Amino acid sequence: MSKKFEPQEKILIKEEMPMPMERASFEGLTQAEVQERVLLGQVNRMPDTTTRTFKEIFRANVFTPFNAILSSLLAVVLLVGAPQDALFGFVLVINSMIGIIQEMRAKWTLDRLSLINAPVARVIREGMLQEVELGEVVLDDLVELRPGDQVVADGVVLASDGLEVDESMLTGESMPVAKVAGDALLSGSYSLAGSCSFRITKIGADSYAQKLASEAKGFNISHSELYEGINRILRWITWLLVPAAIFLFQGQLRADLPLNPAIVGTVAGIVGMIPQGLVLLTSVAFAVSVITLGRRNVLVNELPAVEGLARVDVLCLDKTGTLTDGKLTLDRIVKLIEDVQTETALGALCASSSYKNPTLAAISEAFPEAGDWTAHETIPFSSHRKWSAASFAEHGNWFLGAPEMLLGGKSADPGLTQQISSFTESGFRVLLLARSSKWPEPGASPAQLSPAALVLLNERVRDDAPGAMRYFARQGVTIKVISGDSPATAAHVAGRAGIKDIGEPFDSRFLPEDIDSLADIMEKHTVFGRVTPFQKQRMVEALHSKGHVVAMTGDGVNDVLALKDADIGIAMGSGVAATRSIANIVLLDGKFSSLPGIVAEGRRLIANIERVANLFLTKTVYIIFILAAVGIFGLPFPFLPRHLTLNSELTIGIPAFFMALAPNLTRYKPGFVARVLRFVFPVGAIIAVSALTTFIMAQNSPGATLEESMTVTTLVLVSISMWVVVILSRPLTRFMAGFIATMLALLGVVYSTPFLRYFFALTVTQWVVFVLAGLIILTAVFLIEAIWRLVIKKNMIK
Repeated sequence: MSKKFEPQEKILIKEEMPMPMERASFEGLTQAEVQERVLLGQVNRMPDTTTRTFKEIFRANVFTPFNAILSSLLAVVLLVGAPQDALFGFVLVINSMIGIIQEMRAKWTLDRLSLINAPVARVIREGMLQEVELGEVVLDDLVELRPGDQVVADGVVLASDGLEVDESMLTGESMPVAKVAGDALLSGSYSLAGSCSFRITKIGADSYAQKLASEAKGFNISHSELYEGINRILRWITWLLVPAAIFLFQGQLRADLPLNPAIVGTVAGIVGMIPQGLVLLTSVAFAVSVITLGRRNVLVNELPAVEGLARVDVLCLDKTGTLTDGKLTLDRIVKLIEDVQTETALGALCASSSYKNPTLAAISEAFPEAGDWTAHETIPFSSHRKWSAASFAEHGNWFLGAPEMLLGGKSADPGLTQQISSFTESGFRVLLLARSSKWPEPGASPAQLSPAALVLLNERVRDDAPGAMRYFARQGVTIKVISGDSPATAAHVAGRAGIKDIGEPFDSRFLPEDIDSLADIMEKHTVFGRVTPFQKQRMVEALHSKGHVVAMTGDGVNDVLALKDADIGIAMGSGVAATRSIANIVLLDGKFSSLPGIVAEGRRLIANIERVANLFLTKTVYIIFILAAVGIFGLPFPFLPRHLTLNSELTIGIPAFFMALAPNLTRYKPGFVARVLRFVFPVGAIIAVSALTTFIMAQNSPGATLEESMTVTTLVLVSISMWVVVILSRPLTRFMAGFIATMLALLGVVYSTPFLRYFFALTVTQWVVFVLAGLIILTAVFLIEAIWRLVIKKNMIK
């Protein structure tokens, strides 16, 4: 969320890092020019659409098709029936209020975390570099762009220091695009290597940036398997409502009921068919998950990401910054030529780079002095090349990078190759320092290199990584380590991080282009080294071709393409702005130990929503069966609306609320809709037959009234439905057992209290009928239990 730009409130970032020489003369806008553009509205600001507004939340929770139907039926009941039969109207209002409150809480959480995670822009104003929010960038601002930065608004390059950008989100082209002075930059692209200064030419609605940022952070529930499955079932129910109402109404008239009772009975049947709280509790469960994870410093950019991570069966980890904490330390220098200024050359190479990645930062910390070495030409490091270079006139051309990339995969000196291999297998990150008399042509590889020294670096494994790896192993999630480092180094770190059965690491320079062959290799190997950003993307595609649900973690620019294509992209909060914008989930505190908690939250969400769906849709099914029998045989509908309200609250609404939010360690299993249908149809049929048998038996008892028949049928319905709650609550905790006992006690209070008995149209009936009703309840419980154990249980989530 941007605040209004006030020059006196800005925070200047006076950086020690010098700007490249060719850009040092750029002064940028003056404060007066900035203020003038602010007053003219030439600010890179657009309305925030990352979460729904209060008006949109209110409309989404109140103006729904089911609410419209229920409101119409409420009006009908108030016109022709008793006010007590309009109780479902209060439920309607309460459901909408709960939905609004919970979604607003989720909105506040998302907005707060999005603000913390919001990228910033580095602008030069009056010759000083400062960080401002994206909404404070103005037209004609001079912006500094470094590796990993997002292009915040459209502009033109004024000076470039080997800039390469990723425009894949705009053009679909995955290869880096070099940019020089005069080239256009489009918002939504990312810097992969090098740096530049560019001037803003388009802002706000005229630029891509805000649109892409909103798409990355939207309050979106449109791609959820749970929501799609529930909505499909609800569409089926909606199609049945009108024909069911007509069929039931004619059945009531055939039962010789007066018009008003026939209308009330029809309303009761239609209201009973509608699973009023199912969508509400699904939304509440998602919202509560967002709030819960937000308290753990986890930003969920899209609600389905919580559910999606629970479905993941392959987790791809970037080594640096994910398994390790991203910190490198220089272990030692192994000189290959004694009479060269190795330390000075390394210091000069670091000083020549305008941006220091962790590797250069570690070397620079050890060798801060560059002597009199001045770089006249540079090639910045890129994740595609895996080396950088600088030319120092009389001191020669120096190169620093991965040995196999500089040497072309082989060395003329077998001893050097063996030495490099030995250090790599010991877990060091090994870089080669080399010099050459020849400067490479643009796009060409170095030639005529003379190896001068090996640079040995160490990485620190995160303290929480081994525990997380053990958790995923127990949960059956396959781990793939995908690294830009050498395969041996990546395998060594993976072992230190607690990953089991690593096997033979694979050198990704030899990966096949064919997607099927690549998929076979991905299935066989765990650790992959020397992976390029494009290959990471292809690896995700290959895993998808095998039917896997893939999560990808990362923190660097080289992870952006893969994060975008993975089912779930997870970025570290310490990562570059590009990864944080693309990712579905951002670990704001960078704690790898947060991942098991996210998976557990997603699995709790899926399993509990399935339980809730079973509860609500069982009622829909038994009401449909009862409605069909009533219409065919011309019977009175055996319930008043208030009877079904009482049943719904005691056996569905209140239990479902606790079940939706309860702890649940159940693993995810595909087939949500099919599993729900396998449960609700047989169970719903048993309940419907039991209720109809009770009603017909009571109707045929000597001296029994319609009110007595409805009373005993309601008691049978509540009792059997409560057993469904018992089944869905298993394994039954002490809390849930006490809760179910409380619900049964409330039923006893209602039936034994004259006022409540009158309010809910219940009456005392003959003891013989009660005995027969008890036998029906026991029979139904036995049948439901038998079907559960023999048929349903093995298909449920385990």
